Amino acid sequence: MSKHKALTGAIAALASVATLGALAAPALAADTTYSPNGKPVSELAKHGGAQRIATIGNKSAKNVVLFLGDGMGDSEITVARDYLKGANGHFEGLDAVGQLGALGDVQAGTGQYTTFSVGNGSKDSAVGKDGDGKLVANPNPGKLTPVTDSSASGSAWATGTKTYNNAVDVDIYGNPQLNLFELAKAAGKATGNVTTAEIQDATPAVLESHSSERACYGPQGKTDGTSNNASKQCLINQLKENGGIGSISEQLLDTRADVTIGGGSKYFRQTVQGGEYKGKTVWEQAKEMGFQTVENDPAAMNALQYKDGQPVLALMSDGNMPTKFNPSKATAKDSAKDANPTVCTPNADWLGNQGSSLKDMTKKALDLLNANPNGQKNGFFLQVEGVSIDKQDHAGNACGQIGETDDFDQAIAYAMQNVDLTNTLMIVTADHAHTSQILNAQPAYALSTVLKTADGNNMVVSYGTAQEDSRDTDGGYNGGDMEHGPLRSRWTASPKVPNIRSLSSAASPARP
Repeated sequence: MSKHKALTGAIAALASVATLGALAAPALAADTTYSPNGKPVSELAKHGGAQRIATIGNKSAKNVVLFLGDGMGDSEITVARDYLKGANGHFEGLDAVGQLGALGDVQAGTGQYTTFSVGNGSKDSAVGKDGDGKLVANPNPGKLTPVTDSSASGSAWATGTKTYNNAVDVDIYGNPQLNLFELAKAAGKATGNVTTAEIQDATPAVLESHSSERACYGPQGKTDGTSNNASKQCLINQLKENGGIGSISEQLLDTRADVTIGGGSKYFRQTVQGGEYKGKTVWEQAKEMGFQTVENDPAAMNALQYKDGQPVLALMSDGNMPTKFNPSKATAKDSAKDANPTVCTPNADWLGNQGSSLKDMTKKALDLLNANPNGQKNGFFLQVEGVSIDKQDHAGNACGQIGETDDFDQAIAYAMQNVDLTNTLMIVTADHAHTSQILNAQPAYALSTVLKTADGNNMVVSYGTAQEDSRDTDGGYNGGDMEHGPLRSRWTASPKVPNIRSLSSAASPARP
């Protein structure tokens, strides 16, 4: 079994989520009063170049818990609050973080960051590919793009580097960027990654991998292992059979986080195509590398205990996890909806019914990290993502996104009551906003859902970008271009940065 090469050296800095970059409005013409006063693409593409505001606040936190609501803008929080709690209601987690009175902490507070990217896909990078996975480099990479996707946004807060939509922790030139897990490991901390998404999805992937293509899920691409579309989903230079660092799933094992809990188990049924584990499934590789593995078994997940040298890999569903509520459907304007508003109903397939809610998974991760000697001595970094706020917003599914927001809130509330906030930096934020909007009446121009709220009132939720024939649950790029979320404090550390591998055995394109 190959040994995982531990990162060495200490941290130069662990950038706060609140300090991502921003760029002012571009000049409309040379003779106008408008002029750009932010950083150019060449500066934003540098490691840490996205930082915009000097780090402030508590610099002595031992632990970090980052809660990430995918696509969770203020509108999405308000939709869920109004429906579940009433217009004057209160979330136990989301509405408490950042409130000085709620936490008794003078360093609690809120902040904002921008989420623009510097390319609308691989074609705007030096590591674009054709349909056969071969390199097609843009000679002038980088293009200011106001609407991000989750991979570019995630890469920005995970590395401090602005990049193109579709990228996972690589800059516009294809150079891998040091991420938060690599920094945490260099500081001797335990690491955990929890999500309701496929673990290969953008947000969890930015902590455990580097990829020019976000869809490069496994050695056979984005399949369940019965076929191989890797050349369609991956830059072929990255694949292990071509001397590269491998797919997102393979890199996840090499990164060797102490705790990984999420979905996407079917992609681990793929067969490794190159390297030491060629011919084995990714699940078999994980077992041979010493992981404690759980596949689609909530009871087994809850029974996990810390074992020295045996990190946890628990994947609880084939794909993204089922939502808490059954789906609702946004439709065209119809007076009948006002007379018969939608009431969300429980989803029998939700894994929370079997002890694998996001709160349950967060509890298990915290227990494992606190039992880890590195966690006890040096602290831990844990990320927790609620993914289907975004995915169901894309689908025009109000009940789906509301249930996911509720699940997310309960995980936050649990953590607030069960971590030591005197030595823990707890951040609650989003990777970008979205398009659901509360209106006073059904719009004629967009699809909408009329919901019966906890107050007993009708609430119209409109989806201005949804189309009857194109809605799906797989996400997309129509999220908003700005998000702001509650923040508790800031944490930095100190000196030298470890090196990380390039995407392939060949040299990555050099940054000019």
